[in-house]
Amino acid sequence: MRKPVTLITGAGGEIGHGLIERLAAEGRSAIITIDLLPLDPTLAHEVEREFVGSILDTNLLERVLSEYEIDTIYHLAAILSTRGEFTPVTAHQVNVEGTLNVLDFAQAQGESHGRPVTFLYPSSIAAYGLPDLDTKARVGKVKEHEWNQPMTMYGCNKLYCEHLGSYYNLHYKQLAAEHLAGKVDFRAIRFPGLISAVTLPSGGTSDFAPEMIHAAAQGQPYACFVRPDSRIPFMAMPDAVEALLTLAAADRGQLRTNVYNITAFNPSAAEIRDLVLAGFGAASITFETDVKRQAIVDSWPADVDDSAAKTQWGFSPRFDLEHAFSEYLIPNIRARYETT
Repeated sequence: MRKPVTLITGAGGEIGHGLIERLAAEGRSAIITIDLLPLDPTLAHEVEREFVGSILDTNLLERVLSEYEIDTIYHLAAILSTRGEFTPVTAHQVNVEGTLNVLDFAQAQGESHGRPVTFLYPSSIAAYGLPDLDTKARVGKVKEHEWNQPMTMYGCNKLYCEHLGSYYNLHYKQLAAEHLAGKVDFRAIRFPGLISAVTLPSGGTSDFAPEMIHAAAQGQPYACFVRPDSRIPFMAMPDAVEALLTLAAADRGQLRTNVYNITAFNPSAAEIRDLVLAGFGAASITFETDVKRQAIVDSWPADVDDSAAKTQWGFSPRFDLEHAFSEYLIPNIRARYETT
């Protein structure tokens, strides 16, 4: 008999580290992973099995299907925004075709074991696209259905995959209404910029925030690639992981949509710099604008409306701006480099 497990794709990335640690600590389900590279040894012992390979490899997915019974999928594998602009075709292949493969895999799983597979999808504020800074300042907090005109390949991919997931979820709802076995219960979170104290930045356009802290902790100068007044939403990584787990556990009957904004704080780049300097007084942080990356950040909202997540499934971040830096980011990143 196949064993019920939780599957994490892209498990070696920033979100995957925290997610594996939390799921392993809870011990409710065995974990299997898919990633292009083996997991860090500190994480590998927490999972039952690693599959090293690509979500574009349907033979690999069929192998997983034949050996395991998947209850929940956290589909984290993606090519992020900045890297996606340099390799847009590859980004589309991984982010869209790969996601479609995993959705179809989830449907096959649901058909196989007769109940829906809960499918957690980390989307992004890159799904938004504001035309200019005046509009960005005027509109304030943006709701999920507003300004969905992304300007990056990554944003286009994320927005389209939200629709793909909703398509599969529609069929799940129709089957449930007919009292038949469901297939894919799709749930997406549009994450803000995420800042981790555990993993290194990996190609996101919001990475100017964690890059500042890591450079300061190493005593290296850092030239921030956006203007000091640049403002987008952010969140500490533990809150992002908690949000995924909370949404995964939510009663489907309480959810009124498939896609949710969440956020915790929205400082300017200058305010982030000030907090880093407060923690690392000798840090050298300047601003040298990268025109392309600045245009991307300018197209993202300064803040988002996360009221749906708060009211429908109880989202509530632990870390505000001050505590994210003073209690989580600065002490943990400092300790990382003091021991190396």
